[in-house]
Amino acid sequence: MKTFIVAHDFSSVADNALQHAITTAKYINAQVLVLHVVSKQKEIDEAEAKLIKIIKGFESEVTVTPKVRVGNIFEDIGEFAAEHHAELIFMGTHGTKGWQHLTGSNALKVVANANAPFIIVQNSQVKTTGYDDIVVPLDLHKETKQKLAIVADLARYFNSRVHVVIPDETDEFLRNKANANIQFAKKFFSERDIEMTAKMVNPSGFDKELVKHAVQTDSDLIAIMNLNKNSIFGVLSANYEQYIINNDAQIATLIINPVDTPYGSSVLFS
Repeated sequence: MKTFIVAHDFSSVADNALQHAITTAKYINAQVLVLHVVSKQKEIDEAEAKLIKIIKGFESEVTVTPKVRVGNIFEDIGEFAAEHHAELIFMGTHGTKGWQHLTGSNALKVVANANAPFIIVQNSQVKTTGYDDIVVPLDLHKETKQKLAIVADLARYFNSRVHVVIPDETDEFLRNKANANIQFAKKFFSERDIEMTAKMVNPSGFDKELVKHAVQTDSDLIAIMNLNKNSIFGVLSANYEQYIINNDAQIATLIINPVDTPYGSSVLFS
């Protein structure tokens, strides 16, 4: 059975992340482990009782199990996911409510310390049909194609439409490379019977144009790469990733750490 992890800090946005996980798990036949991290051994029983109460509030055919461990969120969420061979981690991001304070760079530090992809949610509810429309930015980093296999897996499960967004470069060399990426994506998704659209947008303010297009297409998920995984200083200054995961439209974000595998191999649901 496939395993999803939900990082839970007893906040309402963490409840929303749990609902996203349950909805996704229902389509994929996965179990859900709900993880809360405490700082002291004596806090375990109380935290576990809270998690059990929260889980009982969700009606689901999916197996949902509470888990509590001692440690810190920046290291132990990723370690817990690795121990359980999790395919996907769900996490809520919010303001100062809740002990995680998972906004901006803090959320990205958690992502950077895990190998599994994350779906980071705010307060926007997941549809009963899951993620019907997924926006995929294809920039000119070579790692960006790694997103396609993972997005394709999700799209096949939910029968999603994929909306690829490419920077509209004026430099001829970069423009040719961008056009090549569009053709690559079209062939990739066509071979998997996945409907795809493509749009070129102004590279200046690419992140804002990306969110704008997600709103226009009524998309439920934006898929991005964490290109700062190997540099903690890069993570702390990763304004692009921070903007996307905390976007004003509150669209959920799939964020993937680049891995040393061929672009066509899937890290998720393999």
